[in-house]
Amino acid sequence: MAGRQVHAFDVMVLGAGIVGVCTALHLRRLGLDVALIDRKHPGAEASFGNAGIVQRNGFVPYAVPNRLQDLVPILLKQSSAVSYDLGTVLRLLPWIRRYHACNSGRGIEAYSRTIAPLRAFAVEEHLELARTTNADRFYRQGGWLHLFRSETSFRHSETERLYARVFGVSYDELSGGDLAKLEPGLKLPSLKAVHWPESCSVSNPGAVVDAFWRGYVQEGGGYFRGDAGKLRRERGGFSLEGERGEVFARNAVIALGAWSADVMKGFGESYPLAVQRGYHMHYRALSGASLSRPVVDVENGFTLTPTDNGIRLTTGVELAGRDLPPNPGVVKLARRRAEELFPLGRPLQDTPWMGCRPCLPDSLPVVGASPSVPGLWLNFGHAHDGFTLGPVTGRLLAEKIVGKTPLLDIAGLAPARFMA
Repeated sequence: MAGRQVHAFDVMVLGAGIVGVCTALHLRRLGLDVALIDRKHPGAEASFGNAGIVQRNGFVPYAVPNRLQDLVPILLKQSSAVSYDLGTVLRLLPWIRRYHACNSGRGIEAYSRTIAPLRAFAVEEHLELARTTNADRFYRQGGWLHLFRSETSFRHSETERLYARVFGVSYDELSGGDLAKLEPGLKLPSLKAVHWPESCSVSNPGAVVDAFWRGYVQEGGGYFRGDAGKLRRERGGFSLEGERGEVFARNAVIALGAWSADVMKGFGESYPLAVQRGYHMHYRALSGASLSRPVVDVENGFTLTPTDNGIRLTTGVELAGRDLPPNPGVVKLARRRAEELFPLGRPLQDTPWMGCRPCLPDSLPVVGASPSVPGLWLNFGHAHDGFTLGPVTGRLLAEKIVGKTPLLDIAGLAPARFMA
């Protein structure tokens, strides 16, 4: 079109969640002209609604139950850890079988060896970005707690502690008075617990992403509203029509979370990306009770975390289509179980928030160059770890794009592992 405005950049990053924002910020700091593009305000999707934990632990993939005693309450829709839409589950059966295969002994070993170096730098990368973007006020030390309602569930979590010992990550096993001393607001101090002190958390995940984005813009980064589905490959690069004209760049990064596979199909690449939905609600604590750190109920799948907006209850996994209507029953069930642990008061928002976690069957993201499209780079599929790993995978991909040797070897995250 004659007279249209063209904005030219070295690289455009599609998706302004924490993964895309951190990728764009690192690229900018490496000297490239960068355009960050999204339909919404940065951090408005899954990066907004999580429990705000930066995990130093986490060496075993998130388990989808397969034992009969665990499956019965799920099938009867009495589980707050896993809920489902039947049509979605039937469609996902091949993916679920593949996911379970990756949760075997050999699969867990491969996952742990790949994820451990990323977790080793996750907290450090977060704190460095926070320090330079005025986001450090949202961060708190003190780790987080895993609570176990039965001896059986505690024993089943031993593999996680085994790998923590292998990789030199400290933890404390607590019960009775020790747990009550650490979190006196809990109603069941007799539970067994594991405290992971090397992790940290934030009081407002959305505000953290917003601060990172504002730092990126202040350092000269460009930001545009646009639909990533309109990305086109052109001679010498990529173009996309945004609200303020056409954006052109020699390189493009796909960091669209649960929407990434849709765009990649348009470029002839298929990735087994499934969606696990999650919800949150904020509540006022009753009777002056308080929490000092996030607390996860391992059997029931929910987390309670103190935030700037009250106590945030985040739910377990819902296996339902990305675009299906929200299911308010998920939050209602999680709240009933949560109130057995902590005295939640009135809700502080009218309706639950819902977001989508983008999950690949081996529980690892794809980070690296497209196997078939020159100049196209991928950074998605972080599952439950987007908030934790966004800063470090953003740095690793940015270093790869500029031709610098990355801080860590990212061969285990290569997109080519899914190409037949």
